[in-house]
Amino acid sequence: MTTTSNKTSSRAKKAVTPTKQNQVLAMLRSKRGATIAAIVDATGWQPHTARAFISAVVGKRLGLQIESEKAPGKERIYRIVAGKPARRGVRAAKGKK
Repeated sequence: MTTTSNKTSSRAKKAVTPTKQNQVLAMLRSKRGATIAAIVDATGWQPHTARAFISAVVGKRLGLQIESEKAPGKERIYRIVAGKPARRGVRAAKGKK
């Protein structure tokens, strides 16, 4: 006789904790993208903190490519480009001769 167990495997997918970082990443992954103002409203961060997050965490630490678009008379929109890793070493190579 075989019995089945309803126990959750230790390898089961864990629920993502709702953090400000996860919230901003979801905004940046959407087709609409996000403006700095939208990120500030959603997180309570200062604008310079939102820009630093996009540059340092999303671009450098997570290695995701960020696309920036600015229509005339509108705010700049940032989004993560799916399937394209960020280019690494561009700044370091710039200063070398």
